[in-house]
Amino acid sequence: MNDTLIVTVFVVIDEMLQAFNHHDHPLTQVPDAEVLTVAVVAAAAFQNHHERALQMLLRLGYLSGRLSVSRFNRRLHALGWWLDYLLEVIAKVFTRHEVHFAIDSFPIPACERARGERCRKVCGKEYYGYIAAKRRYFYGWRLHLVVTSLGIPITVVLMPASIGDLSPVHELLFGLPAASCADGDKAYNSAKDEGSLLDETGVRLVPLRKKNMQPNDWLDRQHLFPLRSRVETVGSQLAAMGIERLHARTTAGVEIKVLASLVAVAWKNILANATPLACDILMADN
Repeated sequence: MNDTLIVTVFVVIDEMLQAFNHHDHPLTQVPDAEVLTVAVVAAAAFQNHHERALQMLLRLGYLSGRLSVSRFNRRLHALGWWLDYLLEVIAKVFTRHEVHFAIDSFPIPACERARGERCRKVCGKEYYGYIAAKRRYFYGWRLHLVVTSLGIPITVVLMPASIGDLSPVHELLFGLPAASCADGDKAYNSAKDEGSLLDETGVRLVPLRKKNMQPNDWLDRQHLFPLRSRVETVGSQLAAMGIERLHARTTAGVEIKVLASLVAVAWKNILANATPLACDILMADN
């Protein structure tokens, strides 16, 4: 575990809750900020295994009191929406001076494809998807993600696996700064969507052109391939956190673990790139 990551995440979450006048229940021994921190640490170091993270942080003295696993899960489900808001705060801070972004999607299986008809978390043909890079089918969701040049996730949409990459592209790119670029792979080639995005948001969608198309110009290629590498690295980080084998009984549980993984990836990459005064800036914006 990384002490710097644990302390940074706790301080930022605690400051955010205080900024919005959030008050813990007077009978709780463990503050809400620590509950959210456990979820992020579980994603960063324990492959989203909450019980292991809870016991380890308790033994190391990071928690204010004892907390059972069942109580932790109930409190985390009640507080899970704060993780989504924390991603929004991170996006607000780290997109100010960004011009180039990367967009991609990653599979999140709910179960083995052969067991799809018996799955209790989701049900329907729309959850059958295909991974072109690995040439295999899966059953579950597809995580659509936009990251910065530092590998910081800023916008995310979780949709059924059968929905293609172009379907949520307007929703994902709507809040990006005007005159910025979003680089994607060959699945994002669509002259209609590129034109409508540019007219509505001022954001250029720059996909990698197919062999039978006119190649990307040299200026787009300067940042297209490095950003493609960056977003694929984020995908590898999420896979290392166990995002492709999440153990959750409900869709809400899956969403919470996905958000916790994205927050963990964001702070790992922020600290790895040694962004000057990143934490101070983030807390000041809260």
